[in-house]
Amino acid sequence: MMHRWNKDDGQMDHQAATSALLQQDALRLRCLQAALSLGLHDWYLGAGFLRNLIWDALHQYPKPTPLNDVDLVYFDNTDLNRSTEQRYVQQLSALVPQVQWEVKNQARMHLFHQHAPYQNCADGISRWVEVPTCVGVRLDHSGHFDFYSSFGLAENWSLSLRINPLYPRPQLFRQRIKDKGWLELWPLLQVVVPG
Repeated sequence: MMHRWNKDDGQMDHQAATSALLQQDALRLRCLQAALSLGLHDWYLGAGFLRNLIWDALHQYPKPTPLNDVDLVYFDNTDLNRSTEQRYVQQLSALVPQVQWEVKNQARMHLFHQHAPYQNCADGISRWVEVPTCVGVRLDHSGHFDFYSSFGLAENWSLSLRINPLYPRPQLFRQRIKDKGWLELWPLLQVVVPG
């Protein structure tokens, strides 16, 4: 059973609250351990891996909403081969076959988005479409969570769904909300319509 969180709990420590949610989720912990085992230097499990977990908690769902996929993003500008990404998918799938793994090297993703080259993994994450999607977490060898959030984890706990102001694509923003059914899955979300 997930802990019940209230977004109005005052000045809660969002990292501690998010860490507590992760500790309660055996599947997500296994995913983090699997990703750590790859030995990558700069990596995160991002987007819905954290975003959905927090939204589930704020909706007081007794169990997590199933993950469509698990996004592992990493940065390695010495190896831009897609075959390397596929090899990582195979390794991760052997360790945690219950999830659909997506692996992308952020050192090449700027080409797909027609941006200047990204400097690191966090730079790539900061370009994702929605503010609450621009998040990631990784596990270190001592078992601690390392979070990255372009706009702060408080954004994820606010139940606001707004467009990334650094990468505004209003049409894609609206389409993703519709296609992913977020408002049906999490009806307390408040969409902040871009001006």
